[in-house]
Amino acid sequence: MGSLGQEIAELWGEHLGREVGVEDDFFTIGGNSLSGIKIIEQVTEQYGVTLSVRDFYLAQTPARVAELIEQGRTGA
Repeated sequence: MGSLGQEIAELWGEHLGREVGVEDDFFTIGGNSLSGIKIIEQVTEQYGVTLSVRDFYLAQTPARVAELIEQGRTGA
């Protein structure tokens, strides 16, 4: 079973058309505002957690986005 961070890395990879590691920086690997919005929408659909664009960009890596999803799930 993969970790949530790995699931998010794979989701990013689908949108960015490349392999993504859990510690890869979104903008360094070619992310932009359009792909960011699409990823945020898919996170909402798949995980039931709505991330703000600001939080998503500040998180920068799949591992940190996974932490935000976990916080959102627990209501923290």
